Amino acid sequence: MFFRQKSATLLRAVFLAGGMIMASPVPLFGAAYAEPALSPVDQGWVARVQDTMNAVTTMKGRFEQVAPDGQRTTGTVWLARPGRMRFEYDKPSPLLLVANDGKVVFRDTQLDQTTEIPLERTPLGLLLSEHVSLSGDVTVTSFQRQNGTLQISAVRTASPGEGTLVMLLSEQPLSLQGWTVIDAQGRQTRVALSDVKQGVKVSDSLFALPREN
Repeated sequence: MFFRQKSATLLRAVFLAGGMIMASPVPLFGAAYAEPALSPVDQGWVARVQDTMNAVTTMKGRFEQVAPDGQRTTGTVWLARPGRMRFEYDKPSPLLLVANDGKVVFRDTQLDQTTEIPLERTPLGLLLSEHVSLSGDVTVTSFQRQNGTLQISAVRTASPGEGTLVMLLSEQPLSLQGWTVIDAQGRQTRVALSDVKQGVKVSDSLFALPREN
């Protein structure tokens, strides 16, 4: 039962507006959902971030995930936009997550349990969309630039109460360093990226959706 609860908690935290970054040097946002009055300079930075994210087609890197209870896990992440991502957790973790075909599939081999969620209902939907947009269906709720770091908080415009995605980027070069999702109860799950390589060749087999045995 303990492991089943931990698995369910991790799934809820990571995907049901619960999420993934390492502790950032600037404070996290997520309490307010009103669209801020961004200065022209801030708007320019947000546009650059959007363009940068849209320029990424494939990626491979390492991640460290910190769950709301402080539990840390690590692994390797692959991305192929649009719509595909794989989080392969390091052993002894029994967890695997794959996004493909408009869904996110979470596999726990220890429990022999597979959970499927529509991609559009998860924070990954924003990162993996064919065209990343930080306007329209997405509302930027805060922007901060400090000490070479950019932080952008965003919600789904139609359902802001589901949770907040907080993206952390380096300014020079402009690149995604990780993200946090803050759920409706204020719980934060953070993921930090490292050793990121963009434009790498990734095999389609990496994104085969896991199934129950």
